[in-house]
Amino acid sequence: MGSRPVPVRTILATIGLVLATYVALQLVVQTRRVLVWTLVAVFFAVALYPLVDLLERRVPRCRRTVATLVVFLLVAVLVLGLVTLFITPVAREGAHLAGRLPRLINDARAGHGPVGHLLRRAHVLEYVQRNEGRIRHFASGLGTPLLGYVRTAATTVAGIVTIFVLAYLMVLEGPRIVRGTMALVEESHAERIRRVGSACAKSITGYLSGNLLISVICGLLTYAVLLVTGVPFAGVIALFVAVADLIPLVGATLGAIVAGLAGFVHSVTAGIVVVAFFIAYQQVENHLLQPVIMSRTVKLNPLTVLLAVLFAADIAGILGALLAIPVAGMVKVVLADIWEHREHRPLPLPMGVDEARGKEQREEGDEEGDE
Repeated sequence: MGSRPVPVRTILATIGLVLATYVALQLVVQTRRVLVWTLVAVFFAVALYPLVDLLERRVPRCRRTVATLVVFLLVAVLVLGLVTLFITPVAREGAHLAGRLPRLINDARAGHGPVGHLLRRAHVLEYVQRNEGRIRHFASGLGTPLLGYVRTAATTVAGIVTIFVLAYLMVLEGPRIVRGTMALVEESHAERIRRVGSACAKSITGYLSGNLLISVICGLLTYAVLLVTGVPFAGVIALFVAVADLIPLVGATLGAIVAGLAGFVHSVTAGIVVVAFFIAYQQVENHLLQPVIMSRTVKLNPLTVLLAVLFAADIAGILGALLAIPVAGMVKVVLADIWEHREHRPLPLPMGVDEARGKEQREEGDEEGDE
């Protein structure tokens, strides 16, 4: 019995699907930077959305445009304040260090002072003397990639501005987008989507607040250790460590390197104490603080949090570690909704969502009345 020939329409449809998939993947690859910016903007928009809603509900006659502008201005002022708090002492002490730099270099070459003693014990001075020509050749080539560094800095600034603007527009136009989307589906499905979406947004907000709490703890402990060991610029270094700790996986390590170098410049004993502190703290943060705090804010089991971060980091690196916990929280919400729906017990709406929905309905009625 002969096999039936494959219809031409099926062959063309298969080829079309393969080509469409290839084009879609290429589009994602080519626009990955914009997609990452958009994804980060979504995170910030979800985090600031409840603040805008709260201000809009609590302040009489406060329009959403005004509430969004006020919240984002406060965020901008807070960020600029932190930057100023960090840059001002660094610039002041940097100018002071520039005046002392020739003397420090001469002392280091002669093996005097804390830096000189450290270099002499590590036999760095002997290595520099033996390889002076190579080091000079390497230093002369450092100016070549300067244009690349300038482009990277410009791209970073453009990305920050773009993320800020995208998040602002997402928060401002959020209710209108939600109403338009919900109008395309049946009311029963819209109610379910609204419940699941609100729970997912709450999970993302919990993750961001938990990550911020961990960074504050890291900064305070670092400040205490630097203050006890007598390392100068303890406040500035602790602030840098706290900000760097917001970056998953590599943030704490980056802060530890900066704090450790500052400790060794001050004294060998201080450097050893600072490095030992960070080694112990990273173990506590990775295996205790992060799982416990995230389990309370994102409502995930500590083991689930740890496994999600490890697997996501291995698959997608830093971005995967950043998204692991909120994605795991959203997966849990979706699975819980499916299970509860089978048991005819829908998930309750988070606090404030009923009020927001009532306000949306009143706004829709006002718009229809105006028309």
